[in-house]
Formats: sequence, C-alpha cells, structure tokens
Amino acid sequence: MQSTFRSVAIVGKYMDAIALQQMQSDLTHLARHLLSQGLQVFVEDQTAQFISHEGFQLASLNDIGSKVDLVIVMGGDGTMLSVGRALRHTGVPLIGINRGRLGFLTDLRTDQMLVEIDKILQGEYQLESRMLLQSVVTRAGKPIEQTFALNDVVIKSAFRLIELEVHVDGQFVSRQRSDGLILTTPTGTTAYALSAGGPIMHPDLDAISIVPISPHTLSYRPITVPAGSVIEVIVVHAADAQISYDGQGLYPLAVGDHVRIERAQQEIQLVHPQDYCYFDMLRNKLNWG
Repeated sequence: MQSTFRSVAIVGKYMDAIALQQMQSDLTHLARHLLSQGLQVFVEDQTAQFISHEGFQLASLNDIGSKVDLVIVMGGDGTMLSVGRALRHTGVPLIGINRGRLGFLTDLRTDQMLVEIDKILQGEYQLESRMLLQSVVTRAGKPIEQTFALNDVVIKSAFRLIELEVHVDGQFVSRQRSDGLILTTPTGTTAYALSAGGPIMHPDLDAISIVPISPHTLSYRPITVPAGSVIEVIVVHAADAQISYDGQGLYPLAVGDHVRIERAQQEIQLVHPQDYCYFDMLRNKLNWG
C-alpha cells in the first residue's frame, strides 16, 4: 500500500540541548527508518545537530509547515504545544512521540514508535482538530500584545490577590478577587485548569472554560461558555499582574488593561493511532481505576 504521507519532518525538544542529547539515539533511529521508507525527510535545525545520519534536509521550524505533509514531534506536551502554535497557519498534522512526563498530546512510546508510525504512514490513523485561543491585550485603547494558545491563557499575580472583571459577549459576569483566572480550551482542561478544579472537557466540544485560581470568595466556580463567545477580562487591581499562554510566554499587565480572548480561526490537526481512545488516555494518564 502506498504511504499516505510522502514528506515528513522531525522536530525534537528543540529548545533544550540536554534533552536532545538524551534522545539522540531515538532521533537517529527514527530518521534512518523514515529515509529507508523512501520518504522525503526534513529535520528542524536544532534537532538536526543531534542526529547521526545523512540523507535528510534541514529546515527551520517556521519553514517546516510549507515543506511537509506530516510533522513528527519527539518530546513532551510542552514541545507539542510550542510546535503546534508555530505551525498553526499551515494546517500540517502533528504526531507526538512521548519523551516527557504525562504526555496527554504525545501518543506514541519510543519502544513502539516505528511500528506505529509505519501504520500511520499506510493510512491507519485518526485525524483530530483541536481549537486554539487568541488573546489581545489592549492598554489605553491600543493593542499591545497578541498571543495564541492551544491549552490556555492565564491571567494571574505572582504573589498577591488580583482583582478582575469578566464579561462574556458584552455581558457582565463577575468581579472577583483571586490568584488569577484560566481561560482554557478543551485540550487545556487536563493541564493547569485541572489542578485549579476545572472540568475535563472532551476535545470534540466547542467550548471555552473560565476557571478561577484560588478565589477569595469560594462561591466563584468554573463556568463553561460556547467557543464562539468573546471573553473580556479587565484588570481592576493588581501589583504584579501578568498574562501567559500555554505556560510558555509571559507578558506584564497593568491596571486598566483589557484582555480579549476568543477562538482563533486556525486549528491544530493531531494524528492519532487507529486504536486511539480519549477515555483510555485519561484513564492511563490520571490513574483512574
């Protein structure tokens, strides 16, 4: 059977040279195997420094999406989040090999990766779309920061309570004092929002969950709204407020700043093995009986 994918890219944990060195053998094994299948293989620049093989082509992370029709990411969920955001405009699908901790987004184990990847290359896979959030920070009426997130957008204070006002589609929801607020996609409900007491949402749901972090008034509870909603958060009082996206980017906020959060136009395409089951994944990762 002819392969579904003809050009493939490999991206390791490109921001961490120590991690790349630790996975050097697996990266080399993967590159050699893909080349032996007659595929056109690209490797991200930083990752390529730790592959002891020839025959592949180099590409920057920004260029990879326009050169291949599948990206294989070796790392943990953080690497998948970073690569997903970087390639959000391209629509190229991602498959993850878990070299992290929990691995909610990385399905394959290294000891099974070649067998599972061969199945995927022959068309035995599931393709799933995951929504993104985009947020815009406005100060004195001018946009000053725009970010995207696959998991969540978090507004918080590092050491003190922060006071925030929340509106959904122009309607006032609440004014609350807390350690912060998490705006999460269904994908992100198994991340920071889970530890803050938020609900787990199936990734097929079109929804955004608003989860307070340690609210001063315990009656403040998480609320889930349709994915088409426009959420506006106003910083009312804070000494050291900041906004982050997927836990990987940080920007300082000031009193009076408005943060607009809504669904992004782009989506991330994830490739799963044919027998992938979301509930099996939850049961295994969260140690449910």
